[in-house]
Amino acid sequence: MYVLFIKELNSFLSSLMGYITIIVFLAVMGLFLWVLPMEFNVIDFGYAGIDGLFMIAPWVFLFLIPAITMKMLAEERKNGTIELLLTKPLSDISIIMAKFLA
Repeated sequence: MYVLFIKELNSFLSSLMGYITIIVFLAVMGLFLWVLPMEFNVIDFGYAGIDGLFMIAPWVFLFLIPAITMKMLAEERKNGTIELLLTKPLSDISIIMAKFLA
């Protein structure tokens, strides 16, 4: 599972989709922490703390990480390498978790 995790992480960070995902995450976090008038807004609240980041980031990850995982699995299927991956002595859960963690 570790080898698959490293492979997926390297392929994710070497693709354009990885950088687009990072930019989307930073843009959404910036909107919530600086622009939108909420209780997390740094300007309205008066001081900069990271508690707002830790309250918002899991919700953003809740949408981004499954989308990336689905893209990785669809890419394996499109390339025809899913059959090779499924013949390895890895369980389905370990394959999905390696892609999910990457």
